[in-house]
Amino acid sequence: MTDTTLSDADRAPDVVDYPTPRDPRCPFAQPADVLATTGSDRMARARIWDGSTPWLVTKYADQHALLTDPRLSIDEKREGYPHMTRGRSVSAQHTPPLITNTDAPEHTRMRRTVNLPFTVKRIEAMRPRIQELVDGLLDEMLAGSGPVDLVQAFALPVPTIVITEMLGMDYGNREDFQHASHTLVSHDATDEEHAAAGAVLGGHVAAAMEAKMAQPADDVMSELAARVQAGEMTMRGALSMSTAILIAGHETSASMIALGTLALLENPDQLEYFRSIVDDPKAVAGAVEELLRYLSIVHTGVRRIANEDIEVGGDVIRKDEGVILDVAAANWDTAQYPEPGRLDLTRAARSHHAFGYGAHQCLGQTLARVELQEAFRALVRRVPTLRLAIPARDVDFAYEGVAYGLHSLPVTW
Repeated sequence: MTDTTLSDADRAPDVVDYPTPRDPRCPFAQPADVLATTGSDRMARARIWDGSTPWLVTKYADQHALLTDPRLSIDEKREGYPHMTRGRSVSAQHTPPLITNTDAPEHTRMRRTVNLPFTVKRIEAMRPRIQELVDGLLDEMLAGSGPVDLVQAFALPVPTIVITEMLGMDYGNREDFQHASHTLVSHDATDEEHAAAGAVLGGHVAAAMEAKMAQPADDVMSELAARVQAGEMTMRGALSMSTAILIAGHETSASMIALGTLALLENPDQLEYFRSIVDDPKAVAGAVEELLRYLSIVHTGVRRIANEDIEVGGDVIRKDEGVILDVAAANWDTAQYPEPGRLDLTRAARSHHAFGYGAHQCLGQTLARVELQEAFRALVRRVPTLRLAIPARDVDFAYEGVAYGLHSLPVTW
């Protein structure tokens, strides 16, 4: 379950159906067809949900260059942009300018307005609260008897509580947040389901913003409300940014906590190594970077569109052609990471692309790192006998979203 090796005879396909299904016998491994393209002299094409075939960039070196290339645009309103889902292609036309859909210089200005709450200094100041939260959730879990679903008992609550507190929203509405968020990033949701989920989530965010406008507090939504009142941001932009932070702030971290736990349980030598470093913050941080590289949970790629012709190796991305940069494949590129299918917590993996790269890399990456460091450290220290309650082959993986994860993870101790 922990390794997949491509033979020299494997030939990279010219067109890959995308997102590409994984081998259920080894669900952590990147799909073989996609991985094969990292060793090819030419780029492949990706056939996505609407039948279009944007370029598929999988080599680490190519991605590293293109993710800082101003000739690629993130403007999702342009014709030919390779949207992740049908629902996103519709909603993108009505989304106000945000850091997630604008290029420099507008992106630079907007990112500056929302960056402060996510700086290393601000996030590090939150570490004691995250430690307290993690320990409290484990207290509740250990007070009962196994088995329990680690997703519901621990992996999902940790980032959901953190991001709702950070935004200043009511954690009591978490079931609405989680269900609506899951629907909005799902490839399987219908247009009607997507619209309904957007309305539910938008209603909660709008109500919270109205409260912050009237009575600000020490939280991100109050900061955004102040920018609206100062004329530095539109109300529509503040609501959209709050919604984006809420979705991104819990979906991916929850998946990483659950998947990372499973990966450690399935690699007992690495779990034992983690136990040996649990009191060494620097070593724990390094181990988390390798888990991020190894799992690379965003399995639907980073999307762009070309502003002009761009030569990449022997191929030319033409102006107005779509581009998908598969960060998961780049993190398993043997040219950058030898034996990429082997989880090695001593590996120097900090240069991975799990959070993207360049100007548009993940705004919340520092927060995610702190959450993961504290969640894994507490689990390993406090639940030394943690083990799966079902056979590994029966673990229910979730592939329908922008990031893959687990529907549930039954564990005992």
